[in-house]
Order: sequence, then C-alpha cells, then structure tokens
Amino acid sequence: MVTPLRLMAVLAHPDDESLGMGGTLVKYAAEGVETRLVTATLGESGRFRGIPPGEGHPGAEELGRIRKRELEAAAATLGIRELALLGYHDQQLDRADPREAIGRIAAIYRGARPQVVMTFGPEGGYGHPDHIAISQFALAAAVMAADSAWIAPDRAAPHAISKFYFMAWPRAAMAAYEEAFRKLISRVDGVEREANAWPDWAVTTVIDTRTHWQTVWRAVSCHESQITAYEKLSHLTPSSHEALWGWQSYYRVFSTVNGGRGRESDLFEGLR
Repeated sequence: MVTPLRLMAVLAHPDDESLGMGGTLVKYAAEGVETRLVTATLGESGRFRGIPPGEGHPGAEELGRIRKRELEAAAATLGIRELALLGYHDQQLDRADPREAIGRIAAIYRGARPQVVMTFGPEGGYGHPDHIAISQFALAAAVMAADSAWIAPDRAAPHAISKFYFMAWPRAAMAAYEEAFRKLISRVDGVEREANAWPDWAVTTVIDTRTHWQTVWRAVSCHESQITAYEKLSHLTPSSHEALWGWQSYYRVFSTVNGGRGRESDLFEGLR
C-alpha cells in the first residue's frame, strides 16, 4: 500500500493561509496531496472592514465567528482537507502556555501524520508576535511528536516529520506585497518592527504556483471582513496577480530525506 503524501500548514490567523501559502496549498491539493491547516486564533482583535474596535465594529466575539466562516470558505476554496482551530486569543498567542500549545500541535501531528510541515519564519514575516509564537510552537511540536517519551492524550504513536519549512519572502515577493498592500510593519512594546526580505541565497525552495493564482485570489476574497486591507488587490492586472501569487519561497529548516545547496522546486523532493 502506497502511503499518501500529506502537507500541513501551521499558522496564526485566518487569511495567513491564503495570503502567505495559498498557492502552495492549492497546488498540492490539486495534485492529490492531503493538505491540512492548523490556525491558532480567529483574528478577533482586528479591524472589521477597516473599522477598529468601537462604534460600527461587531465586537471581538462576533468578529471571531465571522472570520471563522471566512476561513472555512477559504480553506474549501484551496482544497484543504481538514482544518484544526486551536482557539487561542488573537494578539496574545505569545502569552499562551507554551507546553500546552506545543503539546496540542504535536498531538495534531501524530493524528494527521504529515510528511511535510510549513509555518512562518522565525521573524514572523514582519515581527508579528503571533506569527513568531506559532513558528516556535510548530517547530518545537515537531520534536515533541517524534519523542517516544511523550504520551499524547489519545496515546497516538510517535510521528517523525520528514521535512519542515519556514515561509521565506525574497526581495521580489516582499516588494510585490508592499506595493499591493502597504509597508509591512508591526509595532511591539513601542518598537517598530519592519519586514526584511530573505536573501535569495538563503531560499532553499521555490514552488511554481502560476497556474493557481486565480484560485488563490478567490480564497483571499473569502476574507470579506478584511477586504479594506485587500482593496488594492481587486484593481491589479492579471500579470500583477501572477507576480504576487505565482511563486512561493521557503527555507528548508530540516529534512531527513534530502539536502545540499541545490534549490528545490518541490516540497516533497526526496519523498516521491
């Protein structure tokens, strides 16, 4: 019996999957790979159609419900087979109990048994604390899931992930995102954290997703409550959309099946 290929993305908020990894997820789903998504929060502390919390905003609880529905629609559009919601509070993920969060993700790894996992890089894209936290939790959970000394709540057998990836925006991708949205900045503890591109030489893996950009745009459009932030995207030309969603870049954190300096074009290289 041939073991099916399985890919999992572990991310912080609704829309991270579409904006950051949508092309990759839909490409592999279209090829028959079992794709799964873990989302840590519902993004309930954010804006609603550009309106900050206050008058005209539905409130955190209702926004969370809205964004959950949007996430489910986007996941279906991308062909994601299974969605797991961790239910942590938006903008407070870095304050979650790390042992608990890591254990919950490790249990998901053991249940789903993905060969390949991808998440944010250690810088969280642009310094977002939730992105940084989920990156750390996802990587630590890979260690825990493989450790036979750790007993999962359902007593599932240990599982060793074969390949683990960080999202790695090179300069071209960063420029395209900032042209379409705005300068990517996160203000934390009074300090302005700015996005920095990964140097091209550090990118280990580039996935060609050009044939899927229209599906990615449909998935992004599912996040209607955030549409004000995406408004400029609706006016882009097809060639600009392709530039945004046509190539997705990663850094291979570890692999038990391949290595070397050559740049990959397939997350499952060494596993097929």
